[in-house]
Amino acid sequence: MRHIVILGNGIAGITAARELRKLGDDSITVISAETEHFYSRTALMYIYMGQLEFHHTKPYEDWFWAKNRIALVKAQVTSVDFSNKLLYYADGQTLTYDVLILAVGSVPNFFDWPGQALLGVQGLYGKPDLDRMEADTKGIHQAVVVGGGLIGIELCEMLQSRGIHVTFLVREQSFWNSVLPPEESTLVTRHIREHHLDLRTGAELDQIQDNGRGRVGAVVLKTGETVPAQFVGIAVGVSPNIGFLKNTPLETDRGILVNEQLETNLPNVYAIGDCVQHRTPPDGRKPLEQIWYSGRIMGETVAQTIAGKVTTYRPGVFFNSAKFFDIEYQTYGDVAAFLPKDDSEQSFYWEHPARKIALRINYRQLDKRVTGMNTLGIRQRQAVWQQWISNGKSIHYVLEHLPQANFDPEFYRQYEPAIVAKFNAENPEQAVQLKAKKGLFNQLFT
Repeated sequence: MRHIVILGNGIAGITAARELRKLGDDSITVISAETEHFYSRTALMYIYMGQLEFHHTKPYEDWFWAKNRIALVKAQVTSVDFSNKLLYYADGQTLTYDVLILAVGSVPNFFDWPGQALLGVQGLYGKPDLDRMEADTKGIHQAVVVGGGLIGIELCEMLQSRGIHVTFLVREQSFWNSVLPPEESTLVTRHIREHHLDLRTGAELDQIQDNGRGRVGAVVLKTGETVPAQFVGIAVGVSPNIGFLKNTPLETDRGILVNEQLETNLPNVYAIGDCVQHRTPPDGRKPLEQIWYSGRIMGETVAQTIAGKVTTYRPGVFFNSAKFFDIEYQTYGDVAAFLPKDDSEQSFYWEHPARKIALRINYRQLDKRVTGMNTLGIRQRQAVWQQWISNGKSIHYVLEHLPQANFDPEFYRQYEPAIVAKFNAENPEQAVQLKAKKGLFNQLFT
């Protein structure tokens, strides 16, 4: 019987542990320095906002692990002796393994700003960060959030829920415009400002000032302006947590390098989740992808391979979702911020004239094959869009069958007629006919 050690208890590591237990009787140990039990990181903001308690974020009861013979160890691993298959804990103890799965996650980026080590300056990645934030924001009135991505907007919403005035520093000229096309970015930027955030676009952090007692008291922008703050949230992306693996035989670059089966360059050593860098990324995917569901798929994949059925990592069509306050965002396939300059790809965009609701569909000019979509304020069915994109359906087919993808409740307003009407007005020679969804559909049109 082998001893399989999984370093990290996030979604990737825990999925691997559960799948391995289903597939065999190997001894399994999961090690984490963060928390004793697995929990949902995506729910951290709702704990801070008072909508959940921590125990609500644990998908499994505490007795689940012993019942399934998965040993949990709460400890910090400081180094790995790959030659002797030995893990070293911070307290000097060691643990041997036969198979090692590295699921060590990522860490928030910092860029050597003066004052970034002050109390009250932090990122938000895991439960220890939430605990620090809880302690450091008690009784404060002003905060600054640096960085215009998804974690940044979450931090803003969290802080604002406590009545804290938030100044939101975004280096770009509109929110997340390195990812969102201009129309979506403009819509979300306007929405953020309507929620009474002090959003500063084109603003960059220069330094963080001490209040004279070792805590943050203000930030200074590149323009020289000083903004008072008793808390600074850093949200400028994350990087694989691989510092303790440098200068070892394990091959790393920005992340731990793996092949299509998630194997590293060392025998019986695998890597999954946020810490991974794919040597040959799957079609339509990036070498590094810090996304919850891709970690889950990696955990399932690596378990199959370790159990004897060599399996290639296939995450399928890219998708992601988020919320910008009360606007739901979904994206499927490939939707770059800007279209290629060679006109090989086209984009159809519809936005409601009065509501914060929009839909974009990108497609190839040559054969009209849909390559990706964005939606704001309309829930869409993941399985339908993934099928359309993977099967190469045309923009005309997609628009004709658009009601099939709508996942909003039955009595919500439907916007497909307005969407198709705009496409037909812009492309009269390629007009499409909307096909009604089975069941109740023609109601509440606007």
